[in-house]
Amino acid sequence: MDRMFRVLSFWTGIFAVMFYLGHMHTTSLIFFGQTVFFLLLGYLKLTERMYIYIFGAYLTIFFAAFTYWTTFMMVPGMGE
Repeated sequence: MDRMFRVLSFWTGIFAVMFYLGHMHTTSLIFFGQTVFFLLLGYLKLTERMYIYIFGAYLTIFFAAFTYWTTFMMVPGMGE
């Protein structure tokens, strides 16, 4: 299970670099932070149950923040 968090850190790192190259600096900083978080978790050697709990908490926080952002902060038709 610790290897999966290292895989997650690899892919969030790839996304962070791509966002940076696309001049989306704030988003790239968020993904670099997630990369560091997942990489540190990948080397903690926790039990599989604890990794599942941490990932569940991460998903809960992400979905709550994403729902808040898309509902209250995004301006409809901003890209047009």
